[in-house]
Amino acid sequence: MKKEVNQEQEFLFGKRNYIIMLVGIIFITVGFIFMSGGGSEDPNVFNEEIYNWQRIRLAPTLVLLGLAIEIYAILADPKK
Repeated sequence: MKKEVNQEQEFLFGKRNYIIMLVGIIFITVGFIFMSGGGSEDPNVFNEEIYNWQRIRLAPTLVLLGLAIEIYAILADPKK
């Protein structure tokens, strides 16, 4: 005889953790969007726009901040 066991499936993380993860993903996505562009249609013409502060400073900072937020979301206690 087999006993039927009804087990409720639990998520690995809590709702708070998933919200923090979503915020981290948004930071990473915005960082990559800021990094895009700045190219030139003509390969013989150099475009100085590739070296603006947005692509050199802001975008990598947002991506690294997003990764730090993701690490925090994984390590945060879901029961708090």
